[in-house]
Amino acid sequence: MATDPETHEPFRITDSPWFWALAFSLMALVGIGLIAQKFDVRQRQVEGRFLGRQQAAVERSRRSAGLPPVNLAEEARDREVAQSRRIVPLWTLATAAGLAAIGSGIMLWREWEASR
Repeated sequence: MATDPETHEPFRITDSPWFWALAFSLMALVGIGLIAQKFDVRQRQVEGRFLGRQQAAVERSRRSAGLPPVNLAEEARDREVAQSRRIVPLWTLATAAGLAAIGSGIMLWREWEASR
């Protein structure tokens, strides 16, 4: 049975995986925007602990090498001064979600144009 080339099923946007990729990447951008402030506070705490452990490891290696001990409490620096920028910034996730949204939007548009 031959099919008529003029008749084809209408394009259903929800059947396209690119629609769902676009929807989820846009929701990721919204989520990143909503958690940005809390993420910064939490990330500052995590990175502060990391820097403290790193300094303690340096002090342990100094003591094992026979160097005079340094009082870590006296050498402590304010976290804001020591690490003003985040080690893991949130813009990297936002950029990835934005690029995914742009790419899937372009592919969805191409698929929609091809179905016309």
